[in-house]
Amino acid sequence: MLHVTPEADLGGPLALVRDADRIRLSAMHKSIDLLVSEEELERRRAELVKPKGEWDRGYRMLYRDHVLPANRRV
Repeated sequence: MLHVTPEADLGGPLALVRDADRIRLSAMHKSIDLLVSEEELERRRAELVKPKGEWDRGYRMLYRDHVLPANRRV
């Protein structure tokens, strides 16, 4: 299971993950590491297309305003 937050849709770190990327998950260390070089991540950031559309109404507004990162759960 993966927890996705609005930051992923807005270009956060999860937006840079691609099919077949290697990811290291450690429950003991409470970490998730994307095993991709910094050069590749920079290339992906440069190619990233930000979502178009309105964020001031509808589902996108509700998502933006009410979905929190896991570390900010209530």
